[in-house]
Formats: sequence, structure tokens, C-alpha cells
Amino acid sequence: MRRTRFARVHRGFTLVEMLVVLGILVVLVSLVAPRIIGSQKKADIKAAKTQIGMIKAALEHYALDTKSYPTTEQGLQALIERPADLDESTPWEGPYLSGSLPKDPWGNEYMYEYPGTHTNSDEPEIWSLGPDKEDNTEDDICSWDKSGKGTAESTATTAETSASRSRTERTTTRPSGTMSEPKMPKAAPPPETKPIRSPRSKDLEM
Repeated sequence: MRRTRFARVHRGFTLVEMLVVLGILVVLVSLVAPRIIGSQKKADIKAAKTQIGMIKAALEHYALDTKSYPTTEQGLQALIERPADLDESTPWEGPYLSGSLPKDPWGNEYMYEYPGTHTNSDEPEIWSLGPDKEDNTEDDICSWDKSGKGTAESTATTAETSASRSRTERTTTRPSGTMSEPKMPKAAPPPETKPIRSPRSKDLEM
């Protein structure tokens, strides 16, 4: 009798109970995981933008000393080591970054161009390949505003639409070829006049 009670108290979980617990865990993971992944992605993008800003500040210090930004061939390594093709008379007070060149949160090296090819300004261009690790894609994180071109296109489209609308309005409001006769104003009725009796007519009546 004691053995039976002991066996009932210490019996294990049944298969149904384990499946129920496993199902609850799957539901919880499916609800929480997207939020965690989304938060991590935002944090990585923010970190990449911060690093790009740090590299850009180092390039400004480099330009103050050498009177120019590193060329595309010299690359960002010019912030760590003096470029071999830099003139000896040109001062170089580096390194302008502590340690080695940083990598983006996805383990890629930051891309660099000067003069830049993506913008018309005389500024160095720095960008990260982003999570997909491919160049010239939508998730690239750049030191310039990628939405500028789209904004200009939308502005041009809006201006063209407004001009077309104004032309349509002028066409619809243009007077027709047949002119209607002008309406003459109505003449005011003449004022009422009372007959004036002279004093002589009064004498005749008397």
C-alpha cells in the first residue's frame, strides 16, 4: 500500500502535459521574438550611424591638418597610418582614430569614396553595406541623405501636376466665340408732375 502511494506521488509528466507546455512556449516565443529582433535591428542601425559620424569627425580633423580629405585610394586607413604617397611637407598629426578602423555591427568594413559619386557636394562619402552585406541596396546606411533624390522627383511631379491643372482651368474658363448682347439698364420712370395753376386762372374762375 505504501509503495502504491509513493509511486503516484513521484510519477512523471505525461506526453499530453509536455505537449501543452511546449505549445505554450512556442506561442510565447512567437510573440516576443519579433520584438526582440526588431529592437536589435534598430540598435544596430543606430550604432552604424554613430560610427559613421565618428569617422566623419576624424576626417574633418585630417582635412584641417592636410588641407584635403584622403583619396579613395588612400582610404580610411589614412586616419590610422600616414599615407605613403602623402607629401613629406604636409603635416599629419594622426592617428585620428584610436585603435584600428571600426567595423559596422554586421562585421563589414565601412566603404569610403572621395571625391564622392553619390552626391554633388565636395564631401567624403562613408557608408555601411547594411545587414544584407551588399552594396547599393535599400538597407545601406550612408553619410548622405538618400531621400533627397526621391524628394526632388516628387516635387517635380507635384509642380508638373499643378501646372497641368492650371492649364486645364484656364481652358475651361476661356470665353466662347459668340458674344452675348449686353443688357441695357432699365430706364427709371419719369417723376410725377402736378399741374401748376397760375393766379390768372383763379381770377377767371371768380
